[in-house]
Amino acid sequence: MKINLIKRILDIVFSLIILVPLLPIMLVLFLLIILDLKTFPIFTQERNGVKQTRFTIFKFTTMKVKEDGINQFQQALPDDNRVTRFSLFLRKNSIDEILQFFNVLKGDMSIVGPRPHPISLDEEFRKKIPHYMDRYLIKPGITGLAQVSGFRGETDTIEKMKNRVEKDLEYINTQSILLDIKIMYKTLGVLFKGI
Repeated sequence: MKINLIKRILDIVFSLIILVPLLPIMLVLFLLIILDLKTFPIFTQERNGVKQTRFTIFKFTTMKVKEDGINQFQQALPDDNRVTRFSLFLRKNSIDEILQFFNVLKGDMSIVGPRPHPISLDEEFRKKIPHYMDRYLIKPGITGLAQVSGFRGETDTIEKMKNRVEKDLEYINTQSILLDIKIMYKTLGVLFKGI
């Protein structure tokens, strides 16, 4: 219980530290996305949260199509014609994920935890990987042990997904505030390396 309270306080504090200075930049991104994709700049999709309770995830829109993630979902591929050059820049550098700090403030997500996948992906892999849905025993996160261990991005093979799930379950079994701080620090390294 104590770790959950400290984690929640850190989530709120760090989210505000990130969001408040970025508000003017986010407004600029809203306008650029409208000009680039000619669509609403905020993408929403239902995802599984803690104990598989569904919530609405927020992202910047980066595709010309809107898939609900339940009946319609196809992972973005290299040279995907649904993604513009500007959108690709946002995705490659995880800028499209910034709005998920609002999910953290709402309490649907944590900064650190297993990444929530589209529901159709959950349904596919829960049948193929033992304990796959155990990832949702805790709040999903913006970043996690899997992402800083090299299992970030496209999961187009079962091996890639198994590696991600293995790291997610390792995090769940060993989580601590110190581990969260280490993962946040390593996430910054991964992001700056990509820019």
